[in-house]
Amino acid sequence: MTADNTLWDLEERFWTQGADSARHATAKGAVFVLPFPAGIIQGDALWREKDVAQRWRSVVMSERYLSHQKDIAVLAYRVSAERRGEPIYQALCTSTYLNDDGKWQRLAHQQTPLG
Repeated sequence: MTADNTLWDLEERFWTQGADSARHATAKGAVFVLPFPAGIIQGDALWREKDVAQRWRSVVMSERYLSHQKDIAVLAYRVSAERRGEPIYQALCTSTYLNDDGKWQRLAHQQTPLG
């Protein structure tokens, strides 16, 4: 699997596999910027925030862009995520990953809701 495929796979799992999976692939000191009311969160607060790494039933990532320079990669995409009993969530997202000794770790994640 190429680095690009690995990164997109990690990103999809962030949406679909819940907090434990997300925690495993997130660097210490990572920063997330999420829609109100969560806002800017970092460190252990990430895992206390109910909006972080919610498990979604299905996720479609479109308009995918990836910039990869040495040990840093930035993913940008449009997401459409579905969960039972809730409206479809759509947002523009970015995630920054650091390759730390052969393991990709999410360093930052940001979501801008659409509509």
